[in-house]
Amino acid sequence: MVILSDAWTFLVIREAFFGAHRFEEFRSMLQIPRATLTDRLQRLVSEGIFKRIEYSQTSSWVEYRLTRSGIDFYPTFMALMQFGDKWLSENHGVPLQLVHADCGKVSKPFVACSHCLNKVTARHVTYRDGPGAGLVNVEPSKRSRRSSDDEQFNRGRPSSVSRALQVIGDRWSFLVIREAFFGARRFDKLQSELGIAPNILSDRLTRLVERGIFMKRMYQSGPDRFEYLLTPMGFDLYGPLVTMMAWGDKWRSNGKAPLILTHIDCGHDFTPTVICNECKNPVQAHAMQYRMRYNPDRYGGKKSSRALPG
Repeated sequence: MVILSDAWTFLVIREAFFGAHRFEEFRSMLQIPRATLTDRLQRLVSEGIFKRIEYSQTSSWVEYRLTRSGIDFYPTFMALMQFGDKWLSENHGVPLQLVHADCGKVSKPFVACSHCLNKVTARHVTYRDGPGAGLVNVEPSKRSRRSSDDEQFNRGRPSSVSRALQVIGDRWSFLVIREAFFGARRFDKLQSELGIAPNILSDRLTRLVERGIFMKRMYQSGPDRFEYLLTPMGFDLYGPLVTMMAWGDKWRSNGKAPLILTHIDCGHDFTPTVICNECKNPVQAHAMQYRMRYNPDRYGGKKSSRALPG
């Protein structure tokens, strides 16, 4: 989430999945300031998400291509997309219809157990410490204040992933939701676990209640005290969160995953895997096609379906 919670960085990665490779392609699609785009591209190269390709020393022809770790963000995007399609598209419509090239059918990918290929939900998964387990302090953010412009995530083309990140895309909101899945319900518990300032925590809880992720329930009167419980919508964020976790385990843990997940239904340890609901094969960027449910002429796309680039 350190990578995806920055709106501009996320949007640049998204456009790479739609085929953008050159500086001007990203800039014209997103209407992003040149200095901002230069900074984000440099950051993505240093993070190992993009690789910078210079075609000759005498030419200015430079492309930015997704690396293997960048391409591995695709399942996370699919998990976020399905959450956005289900919960956040009522007033907007679903932007894309996916077709899985492997089976040729309309696909609604879901997060599954890598062993039994059945859907995983929070109530059917247990966890234990892995080799990288331990508590660490939350690192200070470069941005001390939350951006008030959530609409930055919606620049460019319509996107259910963008809508999902409007809900969880800032660092503190993500961490509050994460702690809820570890069982934290009350203000004091969340504050002590995260070391978060009370005014910031109050703001994020209010936002998450308003957006339907939490419900607020009084557990004490005189003085009134409340606990915050995940709603069905909030519980549906489990799939995207553990998919992000799988990416971090693979690319940021040096082989020492902090948590090991066990699927109660089959009794096996598993890696969260995003699969096609029709053929049960893992979804990959090069094997997924899409049909646009919006006017593609505004965004440089084509009306015919085509494979998402890797």
